[in-house]
Amino acid sequence: MNTTWPEGFMWGTGASSTQCEGAAPASDWIDWERDGHAPPSGDGNGFGTRYADDFALLAGLGLTHHRLSIEWARVEPEEGVHDPVAIAHYRAVLAAARDAGVSPWVCLHHFTLPRWFAAKGGFLVDELRRTYWSRHVAFIADTFGDLVAGWQPVNETNLYPSVGYLGHGFAPGHDDRDEWATVSVQIQLATAEAAVRLRQTGAPVSSIFGLSPMVSLDDEPETRQFAEWYDASNWSAGLGLFREGVLRVPGRDPIERPGLAGAFDLIGFSYYCAFGARRGRLALYPEVGERSPLRYTIWPQGLGLVLDRLHTEVPGVPLLVAEYGVGTPDDARRADYLRDGLAITHGAIERGVDVRGFFHWTAVDNYEWLHGYDMSFGLMDRDRNVRASAEVLRRAALG
Repeated sequence: MNTTWPEGFMWGTGASSTQCEGAAPASDWIDWERDGHAPPSGDGNGFGTRYADDFALLAGLGLTHHRLSIEWARVEPEEGVHDPVAIAHYRAVLAAARDAGVSPWVCLHHFTLPRWFAAKGGFLVDELRRTYWSRHVAFIADTFGDLVAGWQPVNETNLYPSVGYLGHGFAPGHDDRDEWATVSVQIQLATAEAAVRLRQTGAPVSSIFGLSPMVSLDDEPETRQFAEWYDASNWSAGLGLFREGVLRVPGRDPIERPGLAGAFDLIGFSYYCAFGARRGRLALYPEVGERSPLRYTIWPQGLGLVLDRLHTEVPGVPLLVAEYGVGTPDDARRADYLRDGLAITHGAIERGVDVRGFFHWTAVDNYEWLHGYDMSFGLMDRDRNVRASAEVLRRAALG
């Protein structure tokens, strides 16, 4: 694209520890794999040993920001016991990023938990958030803050309760609306509380909400009710806490936490698809169109809807496209999807939307949870062969 981007625009990629380093031996996800609920992750895509070379490749593409996760189950494999080897490893990773000219952004929770924390109830238990999670956040800030360029504390805060507590196949594999509501409250509070603490390091903090437009496809009352529930759960809860310091989760009384208003420096989000509602249930949107191997409609135009809505709902707050990508074996399709996403983002900027960066998911093909290694999202394959789609981002980033 022969397009001028704002000075200082952040070009980056995102990944997670479990997906690129494999499940931690003391995590709930390794147990999930061993119980047959997910394919084995092994050592991920080898990032745990190849990180320095990976950062050099990314820097060469002009992708000078990278979000990674510091896996809680690696740095604290037993309650109150921190592993000096894991700590040294993650400090080496962060230092290597900086040495390569890549600014590392750190996520503290990307879907997985230490086994000991999960066994106590995880984010179902308010007291665990107040004690163990709070202590962990402070430990990460104090131990790694000097090497961190930015924080994205919890991955897809609004989606974590759904994938684990509404029967979508992630650990702990529950399907209980009441538990979903409890975890929704806890993880929203956990994310905002972490943001407040991490800002004390002096590095910027961004949210990562998983945001999809919702379109009602009929006029049935149950469809309207479902769309309202979806909107309240996935949009209004986190944004309301940020704007007003009041958390409203369907099925729970409002919680007033004025100290959490404005917790983030940027509102960041992932975008993969839009959804429809028909006959009171989730549906594809658009209903007709090309399907991703993950069975949603490939529709980059929804990115523009998300940017415009955020511009309206959190005016004056910088935005970050924290994840944008498509899982496909067709790299030409990935390149087209990237061109579309960049054009949509640039168009939003021209309309006055304050977008500060664009992070592609992901840099190197990795472990895609329930799909194992059968889903390709990377600008590179696992052998580090750079795909042609990477050139789309390189040209945008380097001009």
